[in-house]
Amino acid sequence: MAQTVELISPVDGSVYLTRDVLSKEEGFAAAARAKAAQPAWDARPLEERIALVMRAAEIVGETTDRMALELAHQMGRPVRYGGEFGGFKERVDYMAKIASESLAPTMVEDSGAFRRMIKRVPWGTVLVIAPWNYPYMTAINTIAPALIAGNTVILKHAAQTLQVGERLAEAFHAAGVPEDVMQNLVLDHDTTGALIAERAVDFVNFTGSVGGGRAMEQAAAGTFLPVTTELGGKDPGYVRADADLDAAVDGLMDGAFFNAGQCCCGMERIYVHESLFDAFVEKAVAWVKAQVLGNPLDTETTIGPMANVRFAREVRAQISEALEAGAKAHIETMAADDGGAYLTPQIFTDVTHDMRVMRDESFGPVVGIMPVKDDEAAIALMNDCQFGLTAAIYTKDAEAAERLGDRLETGTVFLNRCDYLDPALCWTGCKDTGRGAGLSELGYQALTRPKSYHLKKA
Repeated sequence: MAQTVELISPVDGSVYLTRDVLSKEEGFAAAARAKAAQPAWDARPLEERIALVMRAAEIVGETTDRMALELAHQMGRPVRYGGEFGGFKERVDYMAKIASESLAPTMVEDSGAFRRMIKRVPWGTVLVIAPWNYPYMTAINTIAPALIAGNTVILKHAAQTLQVGERLAEAFHAAGVPEDVMQNLVLDHDTTGALIAERAVDFVNFTGSVGGGRAMEQAAAGTFLPVTTELGGKDPGYVRADADLDAAVDGLMDGAFFNAGQCCCGMERIYVHESLFDAFVEKAVAWVKAQVLGNPLDTETTIGPMANVRFAREVRAQISEALEAGAKAHIETMAADDGGAYLTPQIFTDVTHDMRVMRDESFGPVVGIMPVKDDEAAIALMNDCQFGLTAAIYTKDAEAAERLGDRLETGTVFLNRCDYLDPALCWTGCKDTGRGAGLSELGYQALTRPKSYHLKKA
């Protein structure tokens, strides 16, 4: 009997869908088909590959109502937010726009005697292991530029969002991308690891937990396969004394609680200059109390359930431990809180870095807020973390923010905003957040390898 995976909807705990898991033999056969299809795909003109990828994106955009509904069922995001097509399309459009220039050869010499240049050539088959929290946008970050650059793609989506992988494959195939060039596979951990360990693929892109990233690197050990990872985060925000208080509250609270706090670059800890601390906390508490926790299928709901009860369990554990250690909770339990996936968003003060809620990734609707006396104290606390994805600074002094940003151990520095992925900038991290370069021109460099040509003319 084939192994199956069940997708449990956070809406009501029911089984939303069931899918068969491919056997190891089937997984390797699919990878072989991808490798066989890659040369012909790469031989197609670049503009043709771009057009096919853009057409696939258009097809995805034809069903945004369905996207929003299916995302609510799969991972709990309220339908009022309308899915992910805006960011999805922004990323595809930008990567298509810069493809010709980014993938063009670097000419060193073209004389009567020599032609010397560096070309960018595809790795071959790119294995994309995508997460559930922004399942369309995180997947397309790699799928679109990988295909445009001439790679074939195998997508393994998270079990919580299996249907998203299917919808993406449907769109690419309907656009005219050959089925073996873009494959969506349901794989278990053993087969995924074996595909990497036995070099059945040529490049691995993984977004997920630190433990998952370690497993990818361990599987690739000794193979010399390139593995890029975007792992955990505990992203900080800093509100300086001269910040626009209302803008800081609105931006940081949205950054902390949108998507039930399940954002790669969500704000999980906030440091506020002591002169603004009391006012910031008062306004932040009012902001959270105005939110509506409830069924994501209800258009009045602003915060839905967490994607899975086990994810909520970890957040509840951090909350409980913080309370026991003396942290002050500011939000009373909401009516829709069921002790399971539906979790009251919470603000803590009187927190320290000895508490897991300020140290470990929460990936849920909870944030700790601490007062700081100056920039030096803020920098020390912001850097006191094993992760480094993004950091946000709220101030009217852009030059000061840049100077502070130079000292922060992070992949992206935001000024007066947070929780946004700009496709023109490299999406990257440091420390336990992993290593990689997504989107921007550097995204194309990651998904291709340099090949040098030293041609002596007769």
